[in-house]
This record gives sequence, C-alpha cells and structure tokens, in this order.
Amino acid sequence: MDFELISTATLFRQRLRHTFNPQSLTGLSLKDQHAFEVFGQGQLVPLPFENIQYAFRAYVQKSPETLAALSNSETDAGQVISYGDLDAQSDALALYLLNQGVRSGDRVGLFLQRSIDMLVGIMAIMKAGAAYVPQDARIMPVTQLRHISDACKMKVILTQKQFADDLAQLSKPDLKVIAIERNKLRCPSLKQKQLLAECSARASGDDVCFVLFTSGTTGQPNGVQVTHKNLCNILLTQPGDLGMRPGKRVSQILNISFDMAAWEILGALSHGSTLVIRGKEIAKTVRAVDIVIATPSILSAIDAKSCQNVQMVAVAGEPCPRPLADEWAQFATFYNCCGPTEVTIVNTMQLHNLDAKSLPIGGPTPNNTVYILDESLKPCAIGEIGEMWAGGSCVSRGYLNNPSLTEERYKPDPFLGGDHKMFRTRDLGRWTAKGELEHFGRTDDQVKIRGFRVELDSVSSALESAPGCLQSVTLKLDSQNLVAFVRPSSVDIRLAQEQVSKALPYYCSPSFIITMDEFPKTSRGKIDKRALTILAVRALEATK
Repeated sequence: MDFELISTATLFRQRLRHTFNPQSLTGLSLKDQHAFEVFGQGQLVPLPFENIQYAFRAYVQKSPETLAALSNSETDAGQVISYGDLDAQSDALALYLLNQGVRSGDRVGLFLQRSIDMLVGIMAIMKAGAAYVPQDARIMPVTQLRHISDACKMKVILTQKQFADDLAQLSKPDLKVIAIERNKLRCPSLKQKQLLAECSARASGDDVCFVLFTSGTTGQPNGVQVTHKNLCNILLTQPGDLGMRPGKRVSQILNISFDMAAWEILGALSHGSTLVIRGKEIAKTVRAVDIVIATPSILSAIDAKSCQNVQMVAVAGEPCPRPLADEWAQFATFYNCCGPTEVTIVNTMQLHNLDAKSLPIGGPTPNNTVYILDESLKPCAIGEIGEMWAGGSCVSRGYLNNPSLTEERYKPDPFLGGDHKMFRTRDLGRWTAKGELEHFGRTDDQVKIRGFRVELDSVSSALESAPGCLQSVTLKLDSQNLVAFVRPSSVDIRLAQEQVSKALPYYCSPSFIITMDEFPKTSRGKIDKRALTILAVRALEATK
C-alpha cells in the first residue's frame, strides 16, 4: 500500500484533526492506523453561526431588499418576496404561533406544497423556537399525516387554503390546523418584537430545527431529529455551502419532506441567495438558476445541453452514474455526495474530475468523520470493504419516540470518545490508498446469487460502461436470478451483457436486461425499485 499518494486535501485534513483513542485502532498496522485516522476526518473549522435563523437574519440586516425567493409553483406562480418581507411576515406568523401555545422544543406541522407560504412557515416556526415537520399535502395520505402529527404531539399544523378542508379531519381539541394567509399578516409592534427577541435569545444550536420522516416503505415512518448545529455544519462550511452567495440563484425542485430540500431552501436563505421555487416543469427552473441540488434520477431527466448557465451541481440520495457526472461536469462544478438523513443531508462530498478513473463519494465534510468498520465494529484495514459509520457534528439527535431504534443505529464513538456518537449508515465502502472513499451500495444490496455474494451496484456500474448506457439498476429477483434495467431503450443488450462479463465473474451476469427510456421515481425523486421489481416479475413470468 503506497501512502505517498495521499492527496493534498487529505494532508490538509491531517493538520487540523482530532487525535483518535489509540486503543480503538488496535489490530491495524501502524500505516493503516495513520491512514484510518487521517482519511476518516474532515477538516476542523469553526461555524459562523450555530442556529440557522441567525444566518438568515444576518442577510436581512445587510440587504433587506434583496430577492429571497421567486415562485413558479402552481400555488403562487410569479410571486416574489424580499429578505425584509420574509423576515417581517415570518415574525408575524411566529407571534401567532406563540399565541397558540407553541413553545421551544415543540414540533409544528408544515403540511402544504412548495411555495412562498412554505418559506414563511419554516422561518416562523424556527423563530418560535420550534421544529418544523414538512410534508407535501398533495401526495401524502391523511392517514400518514395523522401518524406523523400524533408522533410529534403537534399543537399546530400550518397549511394552505386549498388543503385546509382535507386536513380539518386532523383537528382535535389540542391540535389546530391553520391556513397561512400572508396578506393578513401584520408587522409586529415593538412589544411583540421584544417577545420574539427574547425567544430568539434562548435559541441554541442544540435545538431541533426540523423532524424529517423516512419514507416508511418497510413500515411506519420514523422521525429523524436534526438540530440547528447539525444543519449549520453542512450549510455554512465549504464545500457544503456550494458557493451560495448574494446574487446566486438556487433551485428548489425537491420534495419538501426530503432532507435535500432543506439544503436547497435553508442553504439559499442562509447565504443571501435567491431561491427559485419550481412549478410542474423542473427543467424550466434548472435553466434559470446557478446552483442545482438533485438526485441523480431527477438530474438525468433534464437536458444538460439546455442548462449551460448552471455553475454548481450536487447530487446525492442514490448512486450517481458516471456518464451523468461527466455530462454535467463539462460545464459545471459537480459534487457527488453521500449520507442518509440521520447524518444531516450528506456527510461526504467529492468534487468530480473528468479525468478521474472512478467516481468516489469523497471524504468527510468539515467537523465530521467516516469510519469503515467490520461486523464487530473494529476498524477495517485500508482497502478492505466494510460498513460506513459516520461521526462528528453531522450525527443527528436520533429517532423521535423510538429509543430502541436509536440505540441500535446510534452508538458511542470509540475513536473520538467522550459524548460523541456515531451512526450506522448501512452503506458499504472502502478507502483507497489515495484516501478516496469508494461506495459499494447498501448492506442490503449485497446479495447472494447461486451461493455467490454479488454487489448489485458493481453490476450496475459495469452496465453503465456499455455504449450509450446512461443509467442502470440491478435487482435480485430470486436466489438464482439477477435482473437489470438500463436506459435509454436504445442500449444494445448484448453489448451491455458483454461489459458485465468482462468486468465481473460469470455469476454476476443478469439473467435478463430490460431497456427503458425512463425509470419510475418515488415522490422523493429516487429510483422506485419496488415498481421495477414488479416489472421484473412480470417479465420473468412472460418467459415461462
């Protein structure tokens, strides 16, 4: 293993880092101990703010006339709002929430659709000292909304007029459903402003900023509690700030209940940028902005040639196909990122280089750590595949009202020690000799076919090297068969199979490949593997 190849960025991280507990590294060679410690730590940097509303107010004070947002949403298409007006309207709504009994530590529902109302609601809830719980009221069933409101013990749900009647069935003596009416919000008096100032003075970085519920595909969704400090750590440091500055336009294209939507919304508003809220046409919004945050599936549906104005792109949420990264990196700075909701949006970021031989997910972001551990939570040697655990400032507070699951996934950090926690991501990865973090999919994506272990993402990567293949997904159909999906439909299946045969053992070859022009997507903009599995079963039955 040649550690002379350590990158400049890694060496810089080495100069500003924690010292790991030496007992936690026993079992590794001296070289691997050093590399495990250096590779696994992001740069230590101070935060300008530890509560996101303070970052927003800094730009209100600097330039209240600056455009905070413009909307293309069906709800308020063509409307705009300045930083000063957003501040004033959210002040008024925050006071209303306080009058309704909302207090610090409470959780307030934000059940609506993307709009300027949404921004006013977010800022108002935070100013009241509470955490916002976002859900898209157009697509989330009322039964799920009831589960979420009950789990959060909500006193208030904020919504919009068009959803008020449907959500009224959630109302009860201790829960009010209130439609935001911005035209009726009035500038608070000096006495009322003093009340808000007192509330703001009590705000802490350890306060929960929002609660995001998982998709619930395997049961009832779980609420992840993300603190203001968690959020500030990714939004207010490089490269997580994505170059957001006054004068830059940032797209808001993602589902508001998705953690990456907070990257768009609060990233823009904490840097004096202008948020452009999309309508039905995602591409129209992307063509009008400088900075785009998306899942690979959403980005792949947009014609990059028509978006040459975009300067910065970050993707996360699912594996990124190399052809997609190459296409956008030709004219924009492109980051490939990774991290579940529990470690605050993303905790690794990699600046993509067109000349790079691979597409890694990058090292840990500032003040964060990444460990590659075996099943007994012991460090893996450099080059060995293990499970990724995330530590540092990214680690969220845990699951709401679910101490057993929190205890299972959040463990004491033996490397940093003290009160530090680390989180089990269930992602597989390994460090290269250069300190690059390679991603090998989820632990549940490592399957057995005919008795052999197969990494599904490795098969997909091989397929994506076929001529004209833009994206691939590989699924386990049963103990004997893999099925792969490739797009577009013009991909030559024979050539795609040949690429797998060249790169991987014979047992990794899919039993059949299905070509498609577009993959089905979930409401959060990820590939809908459940829908693809149904298609695969039908295709297999058709061959019998």
